[in-house]
Amino acid sequence: MKKKNWQIKLGIILMILCIPFFLIIPVFPFMELEAKTKITLSTVSLIIGEVLFWSGGILVGKELFKKYKSYFNPKNWFKKKQEDEQINK
Repeated sequence: MKKKNWQIKLGIILMILCIPFFLIIPVFPFMELEAKTKITLSTVSLIIGEVLFWSGGILVGKELFKKYKSYFNPKNWFKKKQEDEQINK
């Protein structure tokens, strides 16, 4: 069980570490660099972000991965609040 515990923690950390790599991509066009450098940095950042996210997903497992993946989906960000409001009415 301890083996599984550190894998889940590492997987969650990897999934969180991928966020800055995705968030920095829109910044590259505004930097004063050559176009080729901007494209290279964007591509490398995207690949690193994807590798971190999916390797974290493999470590946390199928069920936990689906749960955390739904947190990153903007469609699900306000769903719980809407469901709570309907229940309270």
